[in-house]
Amino acid sequence: MKTFSFLPIRILCVLYFGCVLVSTVYAQAKNCNCCTQKHKVFDFWKGEWKVFTPDGKLAGTNTIEKIQNDCILRENWISTNAGFTGTSYNFYNANTGQWEQLWIDNQGQSLHLKGGLINGSMVLQSSPLIQKDGSKLINKVTWTPLKQGQVRQLWETKKGDAAWVTVFDGTYKPISQE
Repeated sequence: MKTFSFLPIRILCVLYFGCVLVSTVYAQAKNCNCCTQKHKVFDFWKGEWKVFTPDGKLAGTNTIEKIQNDCILRENWISTNAGFTGTSYNFYNANTGQWEQLWIDNQGQSLHLKGGLINGSMVLQSSPLIQKDGSKLINKVTWTPLKQGQVRQLWETKKGDAAWVTVFDGTYKPISQE
C-alpha cells in the first residue's frame, strides 16, 4: 500500500498564499504614489474649521480634505462676507520638490503659490505679479500648526522693495472644538 504525502500540497499552498501576499503588497504600493512623507507634511491643515481673525471675529469656514488617492489637499472656503467662496488645490510636486497651491474663487481671481516646509510651517509664495502700474507684487501665505490642533494662516503681500503687508491673519479652530 502506498502512503500519500501532504507535503507537496502544503508547499503549493504556502507558495500560492505567498504569491497572493506579495502581489497585494505590490499593488497597494503601486497605487499609492502620494503616500510618501513629503506628501504628508501639509496634512496638519486637514479638517473642518472655523476661522477667526485676531480680534476673535468669525471670518468663515473651511474644509480641507485629501482627494485623488491622497495626492491633493482640497480647500473649500466660505467667507462670512456674503457670497465669497474659493477653492484651492494643494499638492507636492515630486518633479520640482516643492508644494504648490492653485487658488480659484467665485470672483474670478486666481493665485499660484509654490514653496515648502520651513521650520515646521508651510510657506508658499507667488512669482512676482506685474501690476497695472508696472510694479511687482508677491503673495506669501504661511500656515503654522498651533497648540490644541489649531492652525494659523498668515497671508502677506510685498510690492517692489516695500515691507511685507498683512492681507489676512486667521486662526483655524477645529469645528469639533466649538
